[in-house]
Amino acid sequence: MKIHIISLFPELIRDASRYGVGGRALEKGLVSLECTSPRDYATDAYQTVDDRPYGGGPGMVLKVEPMTEAIEAARDGLPAGSRVVFLSPQGRIFNQDVAREMADLPGFMLVAGRYEGFDERLIERQADDELSLGDFVVSGGETAALVVVDAVVRLLPGVLGDAESAAQDSFSDQLLDYPHYTRPEVVDGMEVPSVLVQGNHEAIRRWRLKQALGRTWSRRPELLEQRQLTKDEQILLQEYVAEFKAQADEADTQ
Repeated sequence: MKIHIISLFPELIRDASRYGVGGRALEKGLVSLECTSPRDYATDAYQTVDDRPYGGGPGMVLKVEPMTEAIEAARDGLPAGSRVVFLSPQGRIFNQDVAREMADLPGFMLVAGRYEGFDERLIERQADDELSLGDFVVSGGETAALVVVDAVVRLLPGVLGDAESAAQDSFSDQLLDYPHYTRPEVVDGMEVPSVLVQGNHEAIRRWRLKQALGRTWSRRPELLEQRQLTKDEQILLQEYVAEFKAQADEADTQ
């Protein structure tokens, strides 16, 4: 997969992408990542890429010309079928489904904003999609770009050491992840759930599924609304809810 990021701070992207899963994917040649600064396409001595907004107001707006030059130059190096994605608060929410969608592409470009954002004409002319990480504000699109790249790259074949890791990640099936434990078996009197040390793989599978369903019900119930539960999952969730309420009642009486 080929990925290209347009950013005023390409060194930030290059430095951060050298680590972890993404860094290993780059080393293996499973992914190529390039960065371009629109300042390289500015025509004045100060490499100006922004200007004051029409109509007044605070902040500066990224100009059409240098951004367009950078995007079109980068587009030439991407395979056919690649997508140009602007990172902005106005975009659709990036989630695991969108990550899987992007993982099926031959490549994509992420355009990271700064200041008050982009001249709208740039988005109208160049964007195939707009994505947002959520309803909060960050100083620039670089951090968002790194999140998107990491989420997508880990889904590519051969990137993770165990292919099952991606399949069992949180949100992979609209469920939060189940609790994880490792050695030692007892920490400050807190024991690993007995089912996990008894070696019954079917019991472990059901316990993990039950915990994932229950955690999603208690912490992110809207995710369950997007998922059609099987009969077995309904039974496990009912068991979890009953146990949860019983524990809450017991705590209230103490």
